[in-house]
Amino acid sequence: LAMIGNAFSSCFRRFGSGLRWSTTRAGAGSSRIHVRIESTDYDCDHVTNITPPVIEKIGRQLHKERGHPVNIVKRRIEQHMHSAFRARGGLSPLFTAVDHLSPVVSVEQNFDSLLVPKDHVSRSRNDNYYINSTMMLRAHTSAHQRDLILSGLNAFLMTGDVYRRDEIDSTHYPVFHQMEGVRLFTRDELVASGRGDSSSVELFEDGSQEMDEKQAEHSLEACRLVECDLKETLLGIVKALFGDVEYRWVTTTFPFTHPSTELEIWFNNNWLEVVGCGVMRQGILLDGGVTDRIGWAFGFGLDRLAMALFDIPDVRLLWSSDPRFISQFTAAADDVNAQVQFKPYSKYPACYKDVTFWIPPEYNENDFYELVRDICGDLVEEVKMIDTFQHLKTLRTSHCYRINYRSMDR
Repeated sequence: LAMIGNAFSSCFRRFGSGLRWSTTRAGAGSSRIHVRIESTDYDCDHVTNITPPVIEKIGRQLHKERGHPVNIVKRRIEQHMHSAFRARGGLSPLFTAVDHLSPVVSVEQNFDSLLVPKDHVSRSRNDNYYINSTMMLRAHTSAHQRDLILSGLNAFLMTGDVYRRDEIDSTHYPVFHQMEGVRLFTRDELVASGRGDSSSVELFEDGSQEMDEKQAEHSLEACRLVECDLKETLLGIVKALFGDVEYRWVTTTFPFTHPSTELEIWFNNNWLEVVGCGVMRQGILLDGGVTDRIGWAFGFGLDRLAMALFDIPDVRLLWSSDPRFISQFTAAADDVNAQVQFKPYSKYPACYKDVTFWIPPEYNENDFYELVRDICGDLVEEVKMIDTFQHLKTLRTSHCYRINYRSMDR
């Protein structure tokens, strides 16, 4: 731990400046600063903030490691969806499963394709990993919605690793995994669901305004039918994973769906948020070349579900290569419905160190968290601010953070 103090003091200069770590000569008298991801070199610029520890996670794809807890949850959801929803004739699944797309996407894919306003807080460098001004690591699997619709898919499950800068504790990690579900309906398909009267249901209406209950383009009845199908679908998934549980719907807001809601279940004496969802913004479908359909979308956080289902106490364990962890889930590698449960194997207590520093201009806590992750890796269990101080004369402010260390594999 002695190295940490010196490392902190030397690294604070990187705050807000972007990280640069390799230079390639492009010609006489010139040089290009770049970062290499998946065998491709990307130019760095003033917004670059991706870090080597995060780059090292790219390609792990826990959702594709057979027998891994994240993969088990993924396969259980896919199994339920393929069983419950069949294409016409019943010979093939209705939902196409996609899990191979690269996490490197354009800023346009991650935000603009989802109609996220240019000034929306979700675009902040403090919350995302930018490769440069035009490329980034996807912050959600929704980044592929429009492109998959453009490819001709009307019902799909898209799973992948996503990346966000965040605090450090037992439930947050800079990499996690999402499953995106999308289903589009024609008028006839919506009527065939058995919830509408073919003589009255219309998907769209002219001259309407957006309300809490619907988008301007949609008819109220069509929106309600789509919401009903979405909620029935999600309750089916939750029942397949958790059995019969108490649940509630919580109204929320997303830039890419309206109306939007979150599903929470009563689990271990607490309300657990399991999925965000809503009626897709019609502009996304139009950009995907679809003019005669209306649809819904949802997004599950697979890591959170795996931790709840298998009683895994710390998200860092999901990245462990310790055989004592991995072997506990091998029974589900072939039988996805096998009963598996995590049993702790490390009994070492936590230890902590406090660090205090004057905060630099334009300081953001996520910069500090990235610094801790960069230096200490997965040894850090939690970082929490325990004190602040402002100098009476200089008005400079200092923060004191407690860094808790605990190895999950010792």
